[in-house]
Amino acid sequence: MKIKKDLVVSIHFGVTEVDGNTLDSTENGAPLDFIQGAGYLVSGLEKELEGKMVGDKFDVKLEAKDAYGEFREDLVQQVPLDLFEGDEKVEVGMSFQAETDQGQRTVEVTAVSDDMVSIDANHPLAGMSLQFVGEVVAIREATEEELAHGHIHEADSSCSNHETQNEHQCCGGDHSKHTTGEHCCSDESTKEEKKKHILAVETATNLRLM
Repeated sequence: MKIKKDLVVSIHFGVTEVDGNTLDSTENGAPLDFIQGAGYLVSGLEKELEGKMVGDKFDVKLEAKDAYGEFREDLVQQVPLDLFEGDEKVEVGMSFQAETDQGQRTVEVTAVSDDMVSIDANHPLAGMSLQFVGEVVAIREATEEELAHGHIHEADSSCSNHETQNEHQCCGGDHSKHTTGEHCCSDESTKEEKKKHILAVETATNLRLM
């Protein structure tokens, strides 16, 4: 069986920066399971895996555009500090869930002044070239329920595999900048998520904190 859209695939992998700095790995752990074509992987890795079979190895360097995208200056914004009134002290490194035109993301506080807060909605790995090395260890048909939900299910629990999938977000699409369980990005990321808050504010680029 060859990897194609809507099949469940399991891979062992490692991902590094091009200088060799390791960001994430399934070594000594469970493989990463996902549905091919469901947007769980970054586009370049998903394309590389298409057509491979169990036992096939991969070693691919992805430019930023095929991984987490180029760094976008327009996603770095200034918002008034008083919008955070009622929350505990806002500090650099705090993360917030946000609803944007591109879907849910995590924004991070990058600077705080007397009356303004800088937030960055770029993925922590945006602008970086990444090297993925690994092996395909299993391929199977997805169930109707898995295809409907867009993620795999454990045999004994229909939705129990969310946590397992989220452990290795450096393979993935944005996934809100990888906000649970993370390794390299997290989701999560190279930057530790300190706290999430719920707000209601809209900025010039339609970034809505929720």
